[in-house]
Amino acid sequence: MNEIKISLISLGCEKNLVDSEMMLGFFKKYKMKIVDDISKSDIIVINTCGFIESAKQEAIDTIYAMLTYQDKGKKIVVTGCLVQRYLDVLKKEIPEVDLWIPIRDYIKFGDLIINLVNKANIIHNTNEICNALCSSLNMEDRFISTPKPLAYVKISEGCNNRCTYCAIPLIRGNFVSRKEEDIIEEVQNLVSLGYKEICLISQDSSNYGYDINSSLADLLKKIIKIEGDYWIRILYLYPDEITDEFIQVVKENSKILPYFDIPIQHASNKILNWMHRRGNKEYISKLMGKIRKEIPNAVIRTTIIVGFPHESEKDFQELLTFIKENPFDHLGAFTYSKEEDTPSYAMSCQVSSKIKQQRLDKLMDVQRWISLNQNKKYLNKTYDCVIESYDEETKKYYGRTYMFAPDDIDGGVIIDTNKKLEIGKIYPCYIYDVDFYDIYGKIE
Repeated sequence: MNEIKISLISLGCEKNLVDSEMMLGFFKKYKMKIVDDISKSDIIVINTCGFIESAKQEAIDTIYAMLTYQDKGKKIVVTGCLVQRYLDVLKKEIPEVDLWIPIRDYIKFGDLIINLVNKANIIHNTNEICNALCSSLNMEDRFISTPKPLAYVKISEGCNNRCTYCAIPLIRGNFVSRKEEDIIEEVQNLVSLGYKEICLISQDSSNYGYDINSSLADLLKKIIKIEGDYWIRILYLYPDEITDEFIQVVKENSKILPYFDIPIQHASNKILNWMHRRGNKEYISKLMGKIRKEIPNAVIRTTIIVGFPHESEKDFQELLTFIKENPFDHLGAFTYSKEEDTPSYAMSCQVSSKIKQQRLDKLMDVQRWISLNQNKKYLNKTYDCVIESYDEETKKYYGRTYMFAPDDIDGGVIIDTNKKLEIGKIYPCYIYDVDFYDIYGKIE
């Protein structure tokens, strides 16, 4: 019997990546071969993002690019957030796609894929197909695609925060926590397999447990009882849900990285109110002060939206003043994107694209100097550094210390050494120089 060959393209955030890994796990479980070379696959699966306009455009461009392979007999499957949100429109506008799978249909993922296989007359193992019918995606079958030492663990789905700019609740629904025992079992398995950095992710990680009589602090207390050599990093914390207990748990446990990812979105109380964000500028400043007092070596990262409706030049200057007075170690920013069916879509006083871009450029110019100054505190100190890659051209290793999360916002460590280092291993690294985003280290 010939194997069914599948290629998967994963777009969007780390939470979407976990969904893609569950798809990969499904394919492996039912003896389908995962191939990187699209030209050799029978089925091309695209897991899309539909969060903001640029992500939607990337997804559409990818779909059209993959449709060119249909002439070679490939079948195109499109799934994910974009499909969940715009299924009817997509079916009408791009009828060439062989199969659309919205998130709500993940419960019958197996049935849909196998029906496509049958229609395409792809040679297959009948017994495996019978077993796969109506199979859903699940964490137990997940195939980790991130290279060691990193793995993501999703702790919840959906979001209850109704920020006026955000379509996530429309796509993913209300917030639902995963069971504690399932998360703990997954982390335990990852640690036993040699993963050193476990990133807990969610649309709103700080809200974990509210619906199951638990909390993020309670979950962490149980996770750190797992024996082994590993780090825990938590991403996506809503400011007013960060409790004193959570801060103390991070402070008192070395397995939990003192890394606080707190998207504040803005620092003008007027704009925060229009965004329907809980907490104001004064609260955020007080929270940052509390974290830095309790955990002096804490790293605090944020995300900002510029050009939100009603944002005046005065509001923008207030934002700049805030980040100068309350410096973030890392800051990511993007211009406001109008999203259908969100309250901000029809708001008056929309900001022009030109002004939004000008403000974004100005914000990031201010932040790069803040980042440089924040990086200077690491000079002439030694930190544990996990090695992620080696560049043959530059003859440099690249890695991360606790200060850098594994995504596109933070920088990393550029390493000089005469030694041959092992990818995925942790070494003590001496920091001898810093740049706006990256730092430079030596490993003896």
